[in-house]
Amino acid sequence: MAEVIEKKNTKKKSSKYSKETYLTWYETMLRIRRFEEATLQAYGKQKIRGFCHVYIGQEAIAAGLVTAIKQEDPIVTAYRQHGIALSRGLSADSCMAELYGKETGCVKGKGGSMHFFSKEHYYFGGNGIVGAQIPIGTGIGFAEKYRETGGLCVTMFGDGAARQGALYESFNMAMSWQLPVLYICENNGYAMGTSVSRTSNVAELYKIGDAFNMPSEQVDGMSPEAVHEALEKAAKHIRSGKGPYFLEIKTYRYKGHSVSDPAKYRTKDELNSYKEKDPVKMTEAKILDNKIASQDEIDAIKAKIKAEVAHAIQFAEESDYPDPSALYDDNYVQEDYPFIKD
Repeated sequence: MAEVIEKKNTKKKSSKYSKETYLTWYETMLRIRRFEEATLQAYGKQKIRGFCHVYIGQEAIAAGLVTAIKQEDPIVTAYRQHGIALSRGLSADSCMAELYGKETGCVKGKGGSMHFFSKEHYYFGGNGIVGAQIPIGTGIGFAEKYRETGGLCVTMFGDGAARQGALYESFNMAMSWQLPVLYICENNGYAMGTSVSRTSNVAELYKIGDAFNMPSEQVDGMSPEAVHEALEKAAKHIRSGKGPYFLEIKTYRYKGHSVSDPAKYRTKDELNSYKEKDPVKMTEAKILDNKIASQDEIDAIKAKIKAEVAHAIQFAEESDYPDPSALYDDNYVQEDYPFIKD
């Protein structure tokens, strides 16, 4: 986790966070942006098939997660999840290979775009069923409490999933048992093509938590600083044993719901209004304007990410598809229990 420190006042506009923190945010967001752009290009060439949902525009949320929670805190999320996986530490090679359906992918080519997983990185996916990850994350939170790890489970979902009954059951259970779960709704305004305002008279989704007396807040999801601060506050509350916390993070996806969506349900003016506060560009400008880092350092990060993504494409292209016999691998886990006899 990047170190966050206070800086003394200088002649230039002072920054609340360290150089390391800002560069961590910038590199995290740029990696996701370039990876997703390469994903769209590969999909256009039919190298990637099936459903595919990119994270372009929402990168500040992933960046804030890197600095505000512990690497050992499990994360479970929905199917727009390439960016979260990359921020968690999964390599661009293994993620791109998975998109290509190759055996070198993070789940051996069997998961595709929506179902990344990594036990090593405490990353529980990537779930294709809308809202299904909410009770899963609640169960993981129960396990963290039962095992007394001191950890919390970050459980992420979109505004569409906020209408699922499983959310209300999970919220009730989490509050009743004071489970260490940080619920995050990534509200990008649209459940597929349906706006939030058309699905409920409660358009400010954080208010859902009020019904359960769950602490809840709304957060600016276009700012890594705002995301970091909200997550850090929520995590402190949870780790103190006070139970779950709910954050509605207002964000925006620049592309359609999936690669097949032309997004004609929104105006160009609306899209452009969010692009004016693009988290990648705004963070780069802040770093340079406040002399947090030099142009050479920024250019070095850009070159590093460009090479990393190019290598990921090459790695995926050159990797083999899984052997058909692998279809039967990893379906079950066999455990030997001493009290079970043949």
